[in-house]
Amino acid sequence: MAFSVGGRAFAHIAAFHPEITAFRRDLHAHPELGFEEVYTSGRVKQALQVCGVDELHTGIGKTGLVAVIRGQRQTSGRMIGLRADMDALPMTERNDFAWKSSQPGRMHGCGHDGHTAMLVAAARYLAETRAFDGTAVLIFQPGEEGYAGAQAMIEDGLFERFPVQSVYGMHNWPSMRAGTIGLNPGPMMAAADRIQIDITGQGGHGAHAYLTIDPVLVAGHIITAVQSIVSRNVKPIDSAVISLCALQAGDVDAMSVIPGSARLVGTVRTFSDAVQSLIERRLTELCSGIAQSFGASATVTYTRSYPATINTAPEAQFAGDVAQSLVGTANVVRDLEPSMGAEDFSFMLRVKPGAYMRLGQGADNGLGSCHLHNNRYDFNDDVLPLGAALHASLIEQGMPSPAE
Repeated sequence: MAFSVGGRAFAHIAAFHPEITAFRRDLHAHPELGFEEVYTSGRVKQALQVCGVDELHTGIGKTGLVAVIRGQRQTSGRMIGLRADMDALPMTERNDFAWKSSQPGRMHGCGHDGHTAMLVAAARYLAETRAFDGTAVLIFQPGEEGYAGAQAMIEDGLFERFPVQSVYGMHNWPSMRAGTIGLNPGPMMAAADRIQIDITGQGGHGAHAYLTIDPVLVAGHIITAVQSIVSRNVKPIDSAVISLCALQAGDVDAMSVIPGSARLVGTVRTFSDAVQSLIERRLTELCSGIAQSFGASATVTYTRSYPATINTAPEAQFAGDVAQSLVGTANVVRDLEPSMGAEDFSFMLRVKPGAYMRLGQGADNGLGSCHLHNNRYDFNDDVLPLGAALHASLIEQGMPSPAE
C-alpha cells in the first residue's frame, strides 16, 4: 500500500484486510446481474450475521438487504444510511487471475464487488466498536447497472422502514490515484435518458426512388440536425450530450430496396430537469418537422431512466471533512468534475439529503488501471480498508458519541 491513512477506524479495519480481500475476490468470481444476486446476497447475509449486526432485513427490492447497527448510545435519535451496489455486468471477463469470473457472459467490470466488500467490512467494524450515538443503516442494493435497483428498494418501503436523515454512497474511480477521494457539492453524475426515433416513409425500388419516401434519407437529416440542439438551444453554461448510437433500416443484403421505416436509438445526458425537458421538447419538434418536410412521419419515444446524481451541499461538505480526516487535505478533491455517466444512487438523493463520492484506485499518476466496464478490469484491493473506514467514519463523525 503506497498511501497513508489516519484514524482508528482504518487501523482497526486494516487488521482484517486479508479477510476483506478474500471476500471481495469470492464475489468477483461469482458475478450476478441485477435482481439475480442470490449468491451475492447470501454471502453478504452470512457475513453480516457473523459480524453481529442488530437487525438484518432481506428481500427489499427483490434481492436487496439492509443491516441495522445501533451505537453505544441512542440519545441523538439520528440515523444515517450507507449504500453499496452488488450487481455485475453482462460481459465476458478476459483476465487470467485465480478469482476471475466463473460465469461466462458475467463480470464484475465496475467494482461493485469491492463496494460490497467495503460496506461489509464497515459493518464488522461498527458492530465491534459501536462508538457512535445513533443508528447506522447499511444498504446493500441490487440492480444498479440499468435496473434501477435503488428505486425498487425505495418503492419497497426502504426509507419508510429506515427513516435515515441522510445517505452516502461511493464508487471506485480508476482515473484517480489510490489514497484520494473526490466529490463536489452539486451534480456528480448526469441523468441518463433513452431516445427512440421511429421514422415511417414509403418503401420501394432503389432505382425508382422518386416513387418512395425514403426513411433512411430522413434519418440522415435527423442525425445531423439533432446535433444542433445542444449547440443552439442549450445555454453554453449548461451541460448536455445527445448521442444517436444506432440506426436500423432495411436489409444489408437488399441493395436496391428502400425500406418503409427506420429507427434511431440513442441517449441524452443532462444535469438539470430544465435542460432535460428542453431537449425532450426540441427532439420531438425537430424530428417531426424534418420528417414532415419529406412527406414522412417521425415519433420520438423519450424514456427518463436515471435522474442526475446531485449531492446536497451540507452533506458534501461533511463527507469531504470526513475524507480529509482520513487522507489529509491534499488528497481530497472537493471540486471534482462531474461525469456524464449515470448512477441510480440518484434516486436515493432525490428523496434524502446525502453525498456520492469517488474513491481513487488508480496508479500514482491516475493512470495504468483499466477503465470501468473494461473486460480486463479488476478492483484494487489495496483501497478496501480505506473505503470501509470512510463508510465507518461517516457514521462515527455524523453521530458522535458524547464520550468522544
